[in-house]
Order: sequence, then structure tokens, then C-alpha cells
Amino acid sequence: RKPRESTDRAILGIFGGNLFEVPQFLYRIDNYLTHMGFCPEACVRLSEALCDFYMPRMEKWLGAVGPYIDVMLFGDDLGGTNGPLMSTEMYRTYYKPWHAKLWRRAKELAPHVNVHLHCCGGIEPLLGDLIDAGLESSNPVQITCKGMNPSHLKSTFGNRFTFWGGGCDTRHALPNGTPDEVARNVRDLVSIWSPGGGFVFQQVHNILADVPTENIIAMFNAARGLE
Repeated sequence: RKPRESTDRAILGIFGGNLFEVPQFLYRIDNYLTHMGFCPEACVRLSEALCDFYMPRMEKWLGAVGPYIDVMLFGDDLGGTNGPLMSTEMYRTYYKPWHAKLWRRAKELAPHVNVHLHCCGGIEPLLGDLIDAGLESSNPVQITCKGMNPSHLKSTFGNRFTFWGGGCDTRHALPNGTPDEVARNVRDLVSIWSPGGGFVFQQVHNILADVPTENIIAMFNAARGLE
């Protein structure tokens, strides 16, 4: 309650609700990916069981914090550098029904809350289904991954989705560029993402220890129009 009363900024609440990652913790990623190919019924039962586990906890959690948050963060890294870690058919079979069940229940309990997913990697082939399941925004928007071209993403999904990230290339520009190159990268990306809204500025991913301080300053100054 106190943060809500003390700021006009958006407040993000982290719930989790991971459907793809928890089985990896249980079985190891190589084993679980094998199960996805050879044991479809078992994978469906596991996703259903996870959803049943999360649902009452989510309802209780939203009952406590729902009035005081603006964004609800779920998590599942569905992509890698070369695209999704599964086919669209696998996503639709193993995860979409239960994502939809969780996300739609969240909106029933807290209609004002933006349903947000932390989801690394190249997820462009899955975005249509994620949006159809009820997803409203996602980070980090890894623009250097396959299929994650900013212009394509904005033109294809920008009228019904918020991209939270993709504002500065943290793979190449931020660690290796000059401050001027960083600022130019930010300006170019923001000019693609921002028209019509549906964009929250964030660099693509974490800022690591080897990133020059002057590049970080240049990034934020460019985003704020202060350079």
C-alpha cells in the first residue's frame, strides 16, 4: 500500500507462474525437451498440474497486492538465439491453454493490471499465440535474435502489444560502441518502437560489468532526449 500511495509511477509485481522452466528444473532441460517430443501426454499433465498449483496461489496473491500494482510479471524463457525452443504446435499443446487460464483469471481479478511476461530469445513465431492467450506486454525483446527485427515486430504486433525493451542493443552497441554510437543506436530504435505507444524503454538485457560508464550515461541521456 505504501508504494502505491507514494508514487505515480507504475508498480510491477513479480508472480512467476513458470510452465516451461519449472519442468527443466525438475528433469534437466535436455531430458524435458526429449519428453516434449516423445511423451506428450505426460507433458500436458505436468502443465495442467502446474497450472492447478499456481492458480489458488495467484488468486490469493492478487487478493493481497492486486489493488496496488499496475503490472503483473510472469516468467518463461521460450526462445533462444536462433528462435523458439519449441515449435508453435508444441506451444499450443503444452503451454497456451494454461497460460490463457492463468492470464485470463488474473484479468478477472485485477482488470487494471497489465499481464507481462519475461521471455528471452527469439519468440516472434509464438507472439501471435501469446497475445491470443492474453499476454499484453513482454521483455526483454532481444532484437539480435532470429526473427526479432524491430520494424517487423512493431508493424506486425505493435497495435495490440507493448514491447518492454529493445531500446539499446546490449550485445554489440552498449558494450563495444562509443558513446555517440550508443546514442545513435538508442535514437534509431526508439524511433521505430515509440510511434503510437506500446513501448517501454529498456535496454535489451542486463548491463554487465564490462560496459563503460559513459556508454550507460549516453544510453539514458539519448532515451530522455538530453544528449
